[in-house]
Amino acid sequence: MDPVRHLRISFLVLLMLVSGGTAGFMTIEGWRLLDAVYMTVITLGTVGFKEVHDLSDGGKIFTMGLVVVGVSVIGYIVGSLAQIMFEGQIQRIVGRKKVEKKISELKEHYIICGFGRIGSLICKEFKANGLAFVIVEKSVDAAEKLDEDGYLYMRGDATVDETLLKAGIKRAKGLISVVTSDSENVYITLTARGLNPDLYIMARSGEEGSDIKLMRAGANKVVSPYTIGGNRMAQSILRPNVVDFIEIATGREHLELQMEEIGIPEHSAFVGETLVSSGFRKEIGVIIVGIKNSRGKMVFNPHSQTKIDSNDTLIVLGDPTAIHKLEDLVARPASDEIIKKHRRDFHAP
Repeated sequence: MDPVRHLRISFLVLLMLVSGGTAGFMTIEGWRLLDAVYMTVITLGTVGFKEVHDLSDGGKIFTMGLVVVGVSVIGYIVGSLAQIMFEGQIQRIVGRKKVEKKISELKEHYIICGFGRIGSLICKEFKANGLAFVIVEKSVDAAEKLDEDGYLYMRGDATVDETLLKAGIKRAKGLISVVTSDSENVYITLTARGLNPDLYIMARSGEEGSDIKLMRAGANKVVSPYTIGGNRMAQSILRPNVVDFIEIATGREHLELQMEEIGIPEHSAFVGETLVSSGFRKEIGVIIVGIKNSRGKMVFNPHSQTKIDSNDTLIVLGDPTAIHKLEDLVARPASDEIIKKHRRDFHAP
């Protein structure tokens, strides 16, 4: 059992002893409240002061029993305190309280269940892209590694409702279940979907056929690392230049070219524009390689007269500076001065 829990239970028992001792002296000896409390405290503390009043035989027997029990409880409390101080748990407790406070303040974050090889890579990418996330891990060894890396995490079983609730699943944007067991991934998915019906859930699939079970459990997307890894290795032989291009466009270590997705908000000034009238290619220097509409349909290599609608997602290719500029532009309303200037510059003869 956790030493801190031991300590809490011990103090509760001590409080009960003080209350019981006070009630005992008041009942057996007929003393007033203050005298009874004082006698109980000096008895439990074994300080050796003289009795407040002479004790009857019943009072002496009661006092001896109180001493025996009190010494045992106080000794246990001292031992628990020494263990906590010796193991440095006070600092860890304070640190965990701060972490739990940070987790309770998270909103629109992601919950990553499992910090194995795949989970650690996901966390690395999320951190590099500035996404808010919290990790749920039950392994003691993994928790030590999480402390070293400085990630927000909580120890616990992700299949338990209470654990996911503490991780803020009601406020979360998505959950990624990448524990090694397919059965646990299914159970985590079921639990998460029951707690938050609107949550986006991605789950890892290891064995053949488990992807179907995960989808039935409520996962929005199922990924098999072994299938993806095998396909990538095969394509590296069959189409090496295509694979190299994809790695350059999607890898964050290649800063000269990136592929990103940019959502079009309802208030965007570019709603109703076409790709050519928006000036994305000519003025900003990005290539729109695809558009995914609000119904989920993907259009690859869209025509220049393709209309931009609200809630569309643009798949763009370009250098990071141009992509950031485009993200800033599409987020602005038509009344924004920067948008007005952009349109004047683009439509100028």
